[in-house]
Amino acid sequence: MKKIIRKAFKFRLNTNSDQAQKMLEFSGVNRFVWNKALSMNLYRLENKQPILWYQEMAYWLGLWKSSDEYGFLKTVHSQTLQQTLKNLERAFKDAFDKKQPLKRIPKFKKKGLSDSFRYPQGFKLEQTSKRVFLPKIGWVKYRNSRQVIGDVKNMSISRKGKYWYVSIQTEYETEILRHESNSIIGIDMGVKRFFTLSDGSYIEPLNSFRKLSKKLAFEQRKLSKKVRFSANWKKQKLKINRLYEHIANARLDFLHKTSTKIS
Repeated sequence: MKKIIRKAFKFRLNTNSDQAQKMLEFSGVNRFVWNKALSMNLYRLENKQPILWYQEMAYWLGLWKSSDEYGFLKTVHSQTLQQTLKNLERAFKDAFDKKQPLKRIPKFKKKGLSDSFRYPQGFKLEQTSKRVFLPKIGWVKYRNSRQVIGDVKNMSISRKGKYWYVSIQTEYETEILRHESNSIIGIDMGVKRFFTLSDGSYIEPLNSFRKLSKKLAFEQRKLSKKVRFSANWKKQKLKINRLYEHIANARLDFLHKTSTKIS
């Protein structure tokens, strides 16, 4: 039996200053389009009017791009803006879907918290030379950590801390293999031990988490003593963001290795 698998491969980009600046501008323009279209729909909701779906929002996008006031929208690859409107439409559909357990109206995106955009097509991937082609940005090197498998469907660019990342969404067909083992094992999650298996074996928690947590608390105390939004505050905030990223990567690596060990 075969199954379609969708998988994302995320890599850190090695950007130069010009590329990083363009990505910052692209994410800013996409954030502007999201917020402007969202503002229009929130106004319509408040006034008991039907909201605009993708086709209507795309029409308005064309008007904005042709105006003198919003001519800067032309500097960004058009399909990233169209994808942003499709994402907004999806968010509204989820908000109105009765089957969704957590329904909420889409929110405005803030600078520095939503620095991202997506290419639905037009991109290129060269794994041998470890680079991706992004329309209106050019070829960008990435830190290759594993082989990308499957047909590439889209590429998302995002910023975390001071680094930019590419998420490559792929799709491929695979054979579902039957697991020959009929044994069952129980897992008891704990505090002193990460978990204990029903056969008596156990996995210890990662010691580095404790050290990183103490370091994070220390850096957060330093941040609280600095003047908000000052140069030193921003520098310390960036340091904390990097530490958060380090903790997240360590946790993912630990969970992946642990799940592989017991499977």
